[in-house]
Amino acid sequence: MAQFLRNLVAKAPGMVNAAATYSKPRLATFWHYARVELVPPTPVEIPAAIQSLKKAVHSAKTGCDKQLTVKEALLNGLVATEVWMWFYIGKIIGKQGIIGYDV
Repeated sequence: MAQFLRNLVAKAPGMVNAAATYSKPRLATFWHYARVELVPPTPVEIPAAIQSLKKAVHSAKTGCDKQLTVKEALLNGLVATEVWMWFYIGKIIGKQGIIGYDV
């Protein structure tokens, strides 16, 4: 057991350096996209989002959504699923548990 601990202590700095070297470019890429994609909307973007929502409601009322390609319909379904999942994650965070509410 002592030999194992000595080997682990001897190899630890190299393993930490390797982990840092491996993760630096990946973290840089993550932070680059996080700064762009995870920011709240600016006041300039809100009217464009409202117009987009109105356009989507109008196309649903008139039946234009039936003219979508399979790829567009799949992407719309994936976006709707993502919004749905974030809703449920928010509920879990709000009630501070996965099962039931504290009544």
